[in-house]
Amino acid sequence: MSDTSTAGPAYQTINPATGEVVQTFDHATDQEIEGTLTAVHAAYDVWRKVPIAERAKTVKRIGELFVERQGELAKLATEEMGKPLGESAEEAEFCGEIFDYFATEGPNLAADQRIKTFSGGQAMVQKLPIGPLLGIMPWNYPFYQIARFAAPNLMLGNTIVLKHAESVPQCALAVEQIMKDAGLPEGAYVNVFASFEQIETIIGDPRIAGVSLTGSERAGKVVAALAGQNLKKCVLELGGSDPYVVLDTDDAAAAADLAWDTRIGNTGQACNSNKRMIVMDDVFDGFVAQLTERAKDLRPGDPAEGADGTFAPLSSRAAAERLAEQVEDAVSKGATLHAGGVLGDAPAAYYSPAVLTGITEDMRAYREELFGPVAVVYSVSSDEEALTLANDSDYGLGGAVFSTDTERATKVAQGLEVGMSNVNTPAGEGAEVPFGGVKRSGFGRELGPLGMDEFVNKRMFYVAD
Repeated sequence: MSDTSTAGPAYQTINPATGEVVQTFDHATDQEIEGTLTAVHAAYDVWRKVPIAERAKTVKRIGELFVERQGELAKLATEEMGKPLGESAEEAEFCGEIFDYFATEGPNLAADQRIKTFSGGQAMVQKLPIGPLLGIMPWNYPFYQIARFAAPNLMLGNTIVLKHAESVPQCALAVEQIMKDAGLPEGAYVNVFASFEQIETIIGDPRIAGVSLTGSERAGKVVAALAGQNLKKCVLELGGSDPYVVLDTDDAAAAADLAWDTRIGNTGQACNSNKRMIVMDDVFDGFVAQLTERAKDLRPGDPAEGADGTFAPLSSRAAAERLAEQVEDAVSKGATLHAGGVLGDAPAAYYSPAVLTGITEDMRAYREELFGPVAVVYSVSSDEEALTLANDSDYGLGGAVFSTDTERATKVAQGLEVGMSNVNTPAGEGAEVPFGGVKRSGFGRELGPLGMDEFVNKRMFYVAD
């Protein structure tokens, strides 16, 4: 391998509201990657021996720093990936809650568990760290994605190499600085601006015990294959095309408000956003009309200002163009575009929030994930039809079912083929609520009690009488 590998895109801050290249960062050299692997392995030998109660103090401090620096962090996220400033600040604050949760609950979650034996003696399952881990994180939630991976694993005593998305390098460096300032041992958390080839090297290195990826289905296939070839544990959180089923409502305007606000949160760039709204036929027309009313008068705005009546850009020009192609494909094949769907001028990344109906199986939008502010609405005539359509997806991340009759909604929600099923709420959220999917949405869980149950040695410890 050469001294410096530069395959793949550069690490750059490109403001999606303007298309301006703000700052560029060099890829790591191969010597720097080797130094990182040496450092995280040495730090693991130190960090895992720190009593978990002491580790908790450091993890708690990390959370406090996310909150203390939320203003600074918010500005970085807004500049690098276009998130409205208020949402960026909320994301940083939520990271504080995640680290605090694991600092508080972690010692109990990682405690020894006695198991019943039938041959005398005492048996228990111990939860021990397994070693340095590689985290490969996406741009859409540049802080939250790190928090849900790093918090439980630092509590367990694992150490971390973090490879962030190429488009959020300043966010990546800001998080690394928080980790240092909170008092983690040198090398316990290291950010790397690695190339694709260097990621392959890191996964294959015997000093790395596992890898966690949040990203595209395509990236998941590559990482899972590399992890399998090297007999490494991996966790994958990939795409989603979550169903959002409205069986009935006694307030069409409120139902549409909730559905719309959910869909355009983070400018539609959330893995578990309500990308397929499935609405009973007697509610459908009014529901679509309400959504259209909310979409039609929006105008592009500066995400740093977040003025009423405006929408933010997508994360990149390429993302906006891809979304436009998916919608254009649907419209060309007979779908109805009720509002929005206008690609702004280059090099900015604006795409006006849209409402789309009449999607059929021959359209890309039926199978592909629409990662942006497009509300796709389907009409169904029975609960059975709604459930069949909801499950007719290659993805299985989350889903939600709404009805004034909770028992009715619960019955349909129980049938959803997803990792997270919700009744009368878009999503159960909180540091204590596990996150993850099935089918092509990946495998493994983050957050909650299950978040500390992935990269762990569940060692059986037996003492004979």
